[in-house]
Amino acid sequence: MYTSGREVKSYKEKFCADHTPNKFMKRNLYILILLSFSLSLISENDPFENINRTTLEINKKLDKAVATPVAKFYKRITPDILEIGIYNAISNVDDISISFNNILQGNIKKGLSDLARFTINSTIGLVGFIDVASQIGLKKHDEDFGQTLAVWGIPHGPYLMLPGLGPSSLRDTIGMIPDSFLSPSILINHEPTVYSLKFLDLIDTRARYLGLEDIVIGDEYLFIKDAYYQNRLFETLDGEVDDDFEDFEDFEDFEDFEDF
Repeated sequence: MYTSGREVKSYKEKFCADHTPNKFMKRNLYILILLSFSLSLISENDPFENINRTTLEINKKLDKAVATPVAKFYKRITPDILEIGIYNAISNVDDISISFNNILQGNIKKGLSDLARFTINSTIGLVGFIDVASQIGLKKHDEDFGQTLAVWGIPHGPYLMLPGLGPSSLRDTIGMIPDSFLSPSILINHEPTVYSLKFLDLIDTRARYLGLEDIVIGDEYLFIKDAYYQNRLFETLDGEVDDDFEDFEDFEDFEDFEDF
């Protein structure tokens, strides 16, 4: 089919008009607003509670049968210095994603600091086994794309209990996708190695949280759900949460009660 030069030029002009930066940004902004509005409608309730409770019971059985025994064995045979080194190495890999998300959140200084951490620990720190960066004053941050979406104003959406992974929200689950593409493990073409690293990460994480299940009070489902949201709020605000005790300016007033 023959297309004249004038028709090609007209098509190009129309294409460029529809894909200008302003229109592209506006289109993405509309999508972001729509997503925010949709999630806000279902953030205040727990529409998947029945499914979540069932998933929690399945996770507990898997944890009791597999994860906990393996984690206990791992902790028993691994020397403390090696366990710390493994944790440092895994944490070092996360600094790439953390840096990217800090920059997206507007924290350029923190993002550059994270890149510096990764560079120093990957070289001087022997592939991250030694956390040299912390020793010279480069603070470790904890960011992910779920927190980035929160900073952008996206509500957390409904609470989710993910099979084998534990508590999450719709927003944080979506955030796992871009974070996975920022992991250096995607550059490894050897699948057994990739799965071995992920398995080691899961076991190391489970080993560090052994015993926490003993502090659950009341309804376990509600306890985990509330703890998850409180922790995510703490992480998103970088620990800068409101202190409800600021109103008590002078605790010396309570000395008046000593006579009773």
